[in-house]
Amino acid sequence: MSAKRGKRYDRCLAKVPAGKVSIDEGVKVLKSFDPTKFDATVDLVMHLGIDTRQSDQALRGAVSLPHGVGKSRKVVAFCDSGDVEKAKAAGAVEAGGDDLIKKIQDGWQDFDVAVATKAMMKSVSKLGRILGPQGKMPSPKSGTVVDDIVKAVTEYSAGKVEYRSDDGGNIHVAVGKASFDDQRLRENIEMFINYIRKLKPPTLKGTYIKKVSISTTMSPAIQLDLPA
Repeated sequence: MSAKRGKRYDRCLAKVPAGKVSIDEGVKVLKSFDPTKFDATVDLVMHLGIDTRQSDQALRGAVSLPHGVGKSRKVVAFCDSGDVEKAKAAGAVEAGGDDLIKKIQDGWQDFDVAVATKAMMKSVSKLGRILGPQGKMPSPKSGTVVDDIVKAVTEYSAGKVEYRSDDGGNIHVAVGKASFDDQRLRENIEMFINYIRKLKPPTLKGTYIKKVSISTTMSPAIQLDLPA
């Protein structure tokens, strides 16, 4: 039995165009939806014609959007003692080496993202069973194992977007907040789509970008018509 839809959802659904629309028009429709009591997140979903069983077609990484995503994130930094104060000054809620590793082993996990220097990964690897299932384990593929720990803390604290294709070839990311003006939303959406477009696997056959849609928290989706 499907969940009962609310009146707000139905009013929003009545505004959704029957077919695909431009990014400009999609953002206008999105902004016309009845506001929620909170600043809703704007989500972008891309359905790609990739086969994630092939390692060269599974997409994963992180990218900074022009206008951020509208919320700060709690970042921890695994680094040597000489970078601890610099990382905290850049916005890390905690920074350190063995002491931070032990704190997490003892149960503390009040953070959203963990970044680490390459030199620290041998020690941090022991946290794999704790952080791995939560998607918080630093990884070169996700862009969270870095050379410049201060830069990484600054970017992730500001809302750098992590993306990862699921088994069905979908990528789901936040691209802003409902309170963003049209231009900021449009530029964030365009930037992310163009970024993913450039990552087209050379071995891919057939259509790469099959479907793109945007929505807000608790709203119907709007399909976008992208230029070739």
